[in-house]
Amino acid sequence: MARAFGCLALLLSLLSAGGAAANPWPRAEGKGFVSLSAEGDRDGNSYVALYGEYGLGARDTLGAELGRSSGRETSLMFWWQRALDDGQGPDRLALSLGTGLLARDGEYLPMLQIAAGWGRGFDALPLVEHIPGGGWLSAEARLSVAGAMKDQAELHDLVASDAGLLSYLTPETSAKAELTLGWHATESLMLINQFRFEERDDTGFASKLSISAVHDLPGPVSLEAGLVAPLSGTGETALKIGTWLEF
Repeated sequence: MARAFGCLALLLSLLSAGGAAANPWPRAEGKGFVSLSAEGDRDGNSYVALYGEYGLGARDTLGAELGRSSGRETSLMFWWQRALDDGQGPDRLALSLGTGLLARDGEYLPMLQIAAGWGRGFDALPLVEHIPGGGWLSAEARLSVAGAMKDQAELHDLVASDAGLLSYLTPETSAKAELTLGWHATESLMLINQFRFEERDDTGFASKLSISAVHDLPGPVSLEAGLVAPLSGTGETALKIGTWLEF
Protein backbone atom coordinates (compact mmCIF):
# COMPACT_ATOMS: atom_id res chain seq x y z
CA MET A 1 0.00 0.00 0.00
CA ALA A 2 2.88 2.34 0.78
CA ARG A 3 4.21 1.87 -2.74
CA ALA A 4 0.79 2.61 -4.24
CA PHE A 5 0.46 5.77 -2.15
CA GLY A 6 3.94 6.81 -3.20
CA CYS A 7 3.02 6.37 -6.86
CA LEU A 8 -0.08 8.47 -6.29
CA ALA A 9 1.96 11.25 -4.67
CA LEU A 10 4.37 11.13 -7.59
CA LEU A 11 1.50 11.42 -10.07
CA LEU A 12 0.10 14.41 -8.18
CA SER A 13 3.47 16.08 -8.29
CA LEU A 14 3.59 15.62 -12.05
CA LEU A 15 0.08 16.99 -12.46
CA SER A 16 0.01 19.78 -9.92
CA ALA A 17 3.86 24.74 -8.78
CA GLY A 18 4.75 27.25 -6.51
CA GLY A 19 4.52 30.92 -6.94
CA ALA A 20 6.64 33.54 -5.36
CA ALA A 21 5.34 33.22 -1.87
CA ALA A 22 7.12 32.71 1.38
CA ASN A 23 6.78 29.20 2.82
CA PRO A 24 6.76 28.26 6.52
CA TRP A 25 10.48 27.34 6.49
CA PRO A 26 12.52 30.39 7.55
CA ARG A 27 15.45 31.53 5.44
CA ALA A 28 18.74 30.79 7.24
CA GLU A 29 20.27 33.77 9.01
CA GLY A 30 22.36 35.86 6.63
CA LYS A 31 21.20 33.86 3.59
CA GLY A 32 19.25 35.29 0.67
CA PHE A 33 17.07 34.23 -2.24
CA VAL A 34 16.09 36.21 -5.36
CA SER A 35 13.87 35.22 -8.28
CA LEU A 36 12.81 36.95 -11.47
CA SER A 37 9.72 35.44 -13.07
CA ALA A 38 7.22 36.20 -15.81
CA GLU A 39 3.74 34.79 -16.42
CA GLY A 40 1.61 35.40 -19.52
CA ASP A 41 -1.33 33.99 -21.47
CA ARG A 42 -2.22 33.87 -25.18
CA ASP A 43 -4.40 36.98 -24.86
CA GLY A 44 -1.38 39.09 -23.99
CA ASN A 45 -2.11 39.38 -20.27
CA SER A 46 1.07 39.14 -18.24
CA TYR A 47 2.79 39.72 -14.92
CA VAL A 48 6.52 40.13 -14.19
CA ALA A 49 7.85 39.92 -10.63
CA LEU A 50 11.14 40.41 -8.82
CA TYR A 51 10.98 38.54 -5.52
CA GLY A 52 13.46 38.30 -2.66
CA GLU A 53 13.93 36.87 0.84
CA TYR A 54 16.62 37.43 3.46
CA GLY A 55 17.14 35.59 6.74
CA LEU A 56 17.25 38.05 9.63
CA GLY A 57 17.62 35.42 12.34
CA ALA A 58 16.86 31.85 13.27
CA ARG A 59 13.09 32.50 13.12
CA ASP A 60 12.70 35.74 11.15
CA THR A 61 12.63 36.27 7.38
CA LEU A 62 12.23 39.56 5.52
CA GLY A 63 10.67 39.44 2.04
CA ALA A 64 9.79 41.79 -0.79
CA GLU A 65 8.13 41.58 -4.21
CA LEU A 66 8.08 44.16 -6.99
CA GLY A 67 5.53 43.36 -9.70
CA ARG A 68 4.30 44.84 -12.97
CA SER A 69 1.23 43.68 -14.93
CA SER A 70 0.10 44.32 -18.48
CA GLY A 71 -2.80 46.30 -16.97
CA ARG A 72 -0.40 49.17 -16.26
CA GLU A 73 -0.30 48.23 -12.59
CA THR A 74 2.84 48.26 -10.45
CA SER A 75 2.98 46.90 -6.92
CA LEU A 76 5.61 46.75 -4.19
CA MET A 77 5.09 44.63 -1.08
CA PHE A 78 7.36 44.14 1.95
CA TRP A 79 6.67 41.53 4.63
CA TRP A 80 8.12 40.09 7.78
CA GLN A 81 7.66 36.41 8.57
CA ARG A 82 8.06 34.86 12.00
CA ALA A 83 8.40 31.13 12.62
CA LEU A 84 5.99 30.05 15.36
CA ASP A 85 7.73 26.74 16.01
CA ASP A 86 11.16 26.22 17.59
CA GLY A 87 12.55 24.23 14.67
CA GLN A 88 12.06 20.93 16.49
CA GLY A 89 9.51 18.29 15.53
CA PRO A 90 7.95 17.59 12.13
CA ASP A 91 5.73 20.66 11.69
CA ARG A 92 6.71 24.14 10.56
CA LEU A 93 4.38 27.02 11.39
CA ALA A 94 4.76 30.68 10.43
CA LEU A 95 2.89 33.97 10.48
CA SER A 96 3.66 36.95 8.23
CA LEU A 97 2.58 40.57 8.03
CA GLY A 98 3.09 42.78 5.00
CA THR A 99 2.53 46.29 3.73
CA GLY A 100 3.08 47.90 0.37
CA LEU A 101 2.03 50.30 -2.34
CA LEU A 102 -0.05 49.84 -5.48
CA ALA A 103 0.13 52.17 -8.50
CA ARG A 104 -2.30 52.13 -11.43
CA ASP A 105 -3.34 54.90 -13.86
CA GLY A 106 -1.70 57.60 -11.75
CA GLU A 107 -3.26 56.48 -8.46
CA TYR A 108 -1.21 55.30 -5.49
CA LEU A 109 -2.89 53.09 -2.91
CA PRO A 110 -1.77 51.27 0.25
CA MET A 111 -1.80 47.48 0.56
CA LEU A 112 -1.84 45.24 3.62
CA GLN A 113 -1.66 41.47 4.00
CA ILE A 114 -1.54 38.82 6.71
CA ALA A 115 -0.68 35.19 6.09
CA ALA A 116 -0.23 31.95 8.02
CA GLY A 117 1.48 28.79 6.82
CA TRP A 118 2.12 25.17 7.77
CA GLY A 119 4.60 22.71 6.31
CA ARG A 120 6.02 19.23 6.77
CA GLY A 121 8.74 17.28 4.95
CA PHE A 122 8.15 13.92 3.30
CA ASP A 123 10.31 12.31 5.98
CA ALA A 124 7.58 13.14 8.51
CA LEU A 125 4.59 12.27 6.31
CA PRO A 126 3.15 8.76 6.72
CA LEU A 127 3.42 6.45 3.69
CA VAL A 128 5.52 8.86 1.58
CA GLU A 129 8.67 9.10 3.70
CA HIS A 130 10.43 6.54 1.51
CA ILE A 131 9.89 8.30 -1.82
CA PRO A 132 13.35 8.77 -3.38
CA GLY A 133 14.65 12.32 -3.17
CA GLY A 134 12.16 13.47 -0.57
CA GLY A 135 9.95 16.53 -0.71
CA TRP A 136 7.48 18.58 1.27
CA LEU A 137 3.83 19.49 1.70
CA SER A 138 2.71 22.97 2.76
CA ALA A 139 -0.47 24.99 3.09
CA GLU A 140 -0.85 28.76 3.30
CA ALA A 141 -3.78 31.13 3.85
CA ARG A 142 -3.51 34.84 3.05
CA LEU A 143 -5.81 37.86 3.40
CA SER A 144 -4.97 40.98 1.35
CA VAL A 145 -6.55 44.44 1.36
CA ALA A 146 -5.87 47.36 -1.00
CA GLY A 147 -7.25 50.86 -1.32
CA ALA A 148 -10.19 51.44 -3.68
CA MET A 149 -9.52 52.79 -7.18
CA LYS A 150 -11.40 55.94 -8.18
CA ASP A 151 -12.26 54.64 -11.66
CA GLN A 152 -14.67 51.85 -10.70
CA ALA A 153 -16.43 51.98 -14.08
CA GLU A 154 -13.40 50.44 -15.83
CA LEU A 155 -13.27 47.57 -13.35
CA HIS A 156 -17.00 46.95 -13.71
CA ASP A 157 -16.56 46.73 -17.49
CA LEU A 158 -13.80 44.18 -17.06
CA VAL A 159 -15.96 42.08 -14.75
CA ALA A 160 -18.88 42.24 -17.18
CA SER A 161 -16.72 41.16 -20.12
CA ASP A 162 -15.12 38.32 -18.12
CA ALA A 163 -11.72 39.71 -19.13
CA GLY A 164 -8.71 37.59 -18.27
CA LEU A 165 -6.78 40.78 -17.54
CA LEU A 166 -8.73 41.19 -14.33
CA SER A 167 -6.94 38.24 -12.74
CA TYR A 168 -3.66 40.16 -13.20
CA LEU A 169 -5.00 43.25 -11.39
CA THR A 170 -5.14 43.68 -7.62
CA PRO A 171 -8.65 43.62 -6.08
CA GLU A 172 -9.66 45.63 -3.02
CA THR A 173 -9.91 42.47 -0.94
CA SER A 174 -8.93 38.88 -1.57
CA ALA A 175 -8.60 35.70 0.48
CA LYS A 176 -6.25 33.03 -0.84
CA ALA A 177 -5.38 29.47 0.08
CA GLU A 178 -2.54 27.50 -1.49
CA LEU A 179 -1.68 23.82 -1.17
CA THR A 180 1.83 22.98 -2.38
CA LEU A 181 3.46 19.60 -2.99
CA GLY A 182 7.14 19.62 -3.88
CA TRP A 183 9.36 16.71 -4.88
CA HIS A 184 13.11 16.48 -5.44
CA ALA A 185 12.93 14.22 -8.47
CA THR A 186 16.73 14.20 -8.90
CA GLU A 187 19.65 16.06 -7.39
CA SER A 188 19.21 18.82 -9.98
CA LEU A 189 15.47 18.69 -10.76
CA MET A 190 12.67 19.78 -8.46
CA LEU A 191 8.93 19.69 -9.19
CA ILE A 192 6.89 22.27 -7.26
CA ASN A 193 3.17 21.76 -7.52
CA GLN A 194 0.36 23.95 -6.30
CA PHE A 195 -3.40 24.26 -6.11
CA ARG A 196 -4.49 27.89 -5.69
CA PHE A 197 -7.88 29.03 -4.42
CA GLU A 198 -8.97 32.67 -4.26
CA GLU A 199 -12.07 34.60 -3.29
CA ARG A 200 -12.04 38.17 -4.68
CA ASP A 201 -14.47 40.99 -4.05
CA ASP A 202 -14.72 41.74 -7.80
CA THR A 203 -14.94 38.33 -9.50
CA GLY A 204 -15.78 35.91 -6.71
CA PHE A 205 -14.22 32.47 -6.36
CA ALA A 206 -11.54 31.08 -8.68
CA SER A 207 -9.13 28.16 -8.57
CA LYS A 208 -5.97 27.33 -10.51
CA LEU A 209 -3.57 24.46 -10.93
CA SER A 210 0.12 25.36 -11.31
CA ILE A 211 2.75 22.95 -12.63
CA SER A 212 6.44 23.85 -12.76
CA ALA A 213 9.90 22.33 -12.78
CA VAL A 214 13.08 23.89 -11.40
CA HIS A 215 16.43 22.77 -12.81
CA ASP A 216 19.69 23.60 -11.06
CA LEU A 217 22.48 25.11 -13.14
CA PRO A 218 26.15 25.20 -12.15
CA GLY A 219 26.56 27.52 -9.17
CA PRO A 220 23.69 29.11 -7.21
CA VAL A 221 21.37 29.67 -10.19
CA SER A 222 18.27 27.63 -11.14
CA LEU A 223 15.78 27.90 -14.00
CA GLU A 224 12.00 27.46 -13.62
CA ALA A 225 9.38 26.72 -16.26
CA GLY A 226 5.74 25.75 -15.94
CA LEU A 227 2.05 26.30 -16.64
CA VAL A 228 -0.77 27.90 -14.66
CA ALA A 229 -4.20 26.58 -15.67
CA PRO A 230 -7.57 27.87 -14.40
CA LEU A 231 -9.87 25.25 -12.91
CA SER A 232 -12.72 27.69 -12.28
CA GLY A 233 -13.29 31.43 -12.67
CA THR A 234 -11.81 33.82 -15.22
CA GLY A 235 -8.51 33.62 -17.07
CA GLU A 236 -6.61 31.56 -19.61
CA THR A 237 -3.82 29.02 -19.26
CA ALA A 238 -0.56 30.90 -18.78
CA LEU A 239 3.09 30.06 -19.32
CA LYS A 240 5.50 30.78 -16.48
CA ILE A 241 9.28 31.12 -16.72
CA GLY A 242 11.80 32.34 -14.18
CA THR A 243 15.25 32.16 -12.70
CA TRP A 244 16.27 31.60 -9.06
CA LEU A 245 19.42 32.73 -7.25
CA GLU A 246 20.43 31.64 -3.75
CA PHE A 247 23.31 33.24 -1.90
